Amino acid sequence: MSGLLFVVSAASGTGKTSLVKALLERVNNLHVSVSHTTRGQRPGELDGVHYHFSNKDDFLNLVNEGGFIEYAEVFGNYYGTAQATVKEQLAKGHDVLLEIDWQGAQQVRRLFPESKQIFILPPSQFDLRERLSNRGTDAVDVIEHRLSCAVEDMQQYSNFDYIIINDDFNKALHDLEAVIIANRLVLSQQANRHEKLIQKLITPTEQ
Repeated sequence: MSGLLFVVSAASGTGKTSLVKALLERVNNLHVSVSHTTRGQRPGELDGVHYHFSNKDDFLNLVNEGGFIEYAEVFGNYYGTAQATVKEQLAKGHDVLLEIDWQGAQQVRRLFPESKQIFILPPSQFDLRERLSNRGTDAVDVIEHRLSCAVEDMQQYSNFDYIIINDDFNKALHDLEAVIIANRLVLSQQANRHEKLIQKLITPTEQ
């Protein structure tokens, strides 16, 4: 039985990472594929946990070898999802979640048209600017540049299957969980997961 592939995308500062982290604490058998990146580690980040950190040459060698199902350059750094890891998890029947940008989601859609793609939006541009500013790690000009890029990113919302507004965190988390659960309950998934039970239920018994 093959697992389900979910993609969660959002503009920078929208809160998708916090939502995904909380989602993993609530939903079982959901695995996040750890992305590879060439950007430097931020304080508190662990290699192999938050990202697989690598240099540019090693990353591009993997690209040339076809090692990624998606990759993109964002703000001068490369990000990518290893193909072998994702396919292995899906083959085991595990559901996999990719937390990637819209360019990566587009690449995944071509390779995995059955993937379920979710886009997170902020309640307003003002709120998004506040979130980017509260990080306290970037200069004002960097924040404004990120906000401008975020507006362009949000224009891609129509290419996704589901839209979630992250205004109230708990509600957004509930909505995100609802998408996962609903897709697990579709006929094809339930028929595979509970094949033996269903066969017993629909087989006439002798009186």
